[in-house]
Amino acid sequence: MADVAQSTNVGTVPVKRSKLMKKLQNKSLWRGVVALVGFVLFWEVCSQKLYMGVDVPWIGKIPPPTEVYDEWKKIFFWPGYWESFYLSTARVFAGFAMAQLIGIPFGLLLAINRYFRDIFFPPFEVLRPIPPLAWVPASIVFWPTTEMSIAFVTFLGAFFTIVINVLGGARNIDVQYLRAAKSMGATQWDLFTKVILPGTLPSIFTGAAVGMGITWEVVLAGEMLSGGGQQGGGGLGFFIWSSYMGGTVAQVIVGMISIGIAGYLSSSFIRYIGVVSMPWRRLF
Repeated sequence: MADVAQSTNVGTVPVKRSKLMKKLQNKSLWRGVVALVGFVLFWEVCSQKLYMGVDVPWIGKIPPPTEVYDEWKKIFFWPGYWESFYLSTARVFAGFAMAQLIGIPFGLLLAINRYFRDIFFPPFEVLRPIPPLAWVPASIVFWPTTEMSIAFVTFLGAFFTIVINVLGGARNIDVQYLRAAKSMGATQWDLFTKVILPGTLPSIFTGAAVGMGITWEVVLAGEMLSGGGQQGGGGLGFFIWSSYMGGTVAQVIVGMISIGIAGYLSSSFIRYIGVVSMPWRRLF
């Protein structure tokens, strides 16, 4: 019995280590790390004009990563920087949440109800090609506060993408699944909850990830155009714009990198929720 217990305890240790080793041995992870390091080195060389003594166009005109890093260390402890980071993130998630709450039911109704689709899809298609930034002047007129204007434009940035993905995902479900469920006595509610909704989940999360990226683009442009408040609390968009107007290009790059990090974390969070919500897709 002691031998059995010993072998059991010994056998459990490699399992825990194998999970860690599996993550560290992930080739995709290391490819990404190598790509980022290579990009930073390329940027540094080109910005320092060390590439065969030739002034590299575009990249050679921006500050090198070392200068951007030094500038980032200076503003890292500024309350205004983190307040701008928080405000932009809050605006993005507020507009994104509203787009999800309205866009997903709207897309599903367009997919499953022919009369609803005939009435609402034509005006939806007319409004969809209008860029969200084109709504900025109108939103400033429509809404009484700058904050509401930015929220409205942010909502539009994700809404149309989410609706189109939900509609396409629901309409592409194989009709054989619906017929098979009906033949086994499924009700309309069963068809929706057991076939249509699970079948649309991949498209919902795809639209959510794409919509999140567009939302970040829109909220930053909205903050730049509308002012977004004062520099200490105007969001990252206004932080970038005010840094540009002040001639501090390194701070502009810091703001851009901050946006990239925030967007990556936001999209990763959505993808994680998608993996948890769709366990059957972990096999692929």
